[in-house]
Amino acid sequence: MNLYERKVNDDLDKWRKEMQKKANLLESASKGVQTKTQKLIPQKVQDTISTTMSGMVKTVMFGSGLTTIHEDTSDLSLSESDFLALQQFKSYKKSAVVSGAGIGAGGLILGLADLPSLIAIKIKFLFDCAKLYGYDIDEPSERLFILYVFQMAFSSRAHRLTVYEIIENWDDHHPDVVDWEKFQIEYRDYLDTAKLLQLVPVIGSAVGAASNNYLMDRLLVNAMNSYRLRRLRIR
Repeated sequence: MNLYERKVNDDLDKWRKEMQKKANLLESASKGVQTKTQKLIPQKVQDTISTTMSGMVKTVMFGSGLTTIHEDTSDLSLSESDFLALQQFKSYKKSAVVSGAGIGAGGLILGLADLPSLIAIKIKFLFDCAKLYGYDIDEPSERLFILYVFQMAFSSRAHRLTVYEIIENWDDHHPDVVDWEKFQIEYRDYLDTAKLLQLVPVIGSAVGAASNNYLMDRLLVNAMNSYRLRRLRIR
């Protein structure tokens, strides 16, 4: 293990500890408030989330052309993979923030458009990530892994721990399917008040940009560390 890989391993130890923390009293209480908040979200929004999530799963498992990386990346070092993943991320994050700000300014109708738009951006980044870390995205198991990374990034702490344990042991044993109902519920609940406020005219623009910025940062941390974990376990 070289100097860079040792540093990454230290970062992974910190990430592991964060993933393995149990929900504290504040987080448990927040979940109750969040559940009540969900009841305020218009049914049209909930239906849009459900339809979008269903389409996303099908696209991830059976779609094509989901990566912008076409070069051979099988021989990249971990430091090169990290660097290129960060470079790709900057472009996707900018698109997500612009989308959140522009669409969020339009209230409910336009705000609904940001949900599938943001998911598409996240998925494209995850496919690029997989490719940059040297994994074959044409393999069904690698596409399933992408869904689990997505799920871990946007789930409650309790469910996040369950998914983390699956990801940590992925190359030894992993599920053949994803629990679709749990997947949808966890993502919908994770959106909480931020995306709800994005649907309100005037303030929606600022909230949309800020929430998309936060959600993309969460995706970056979980995606990079998930692939780093697998790469270092191979050695």
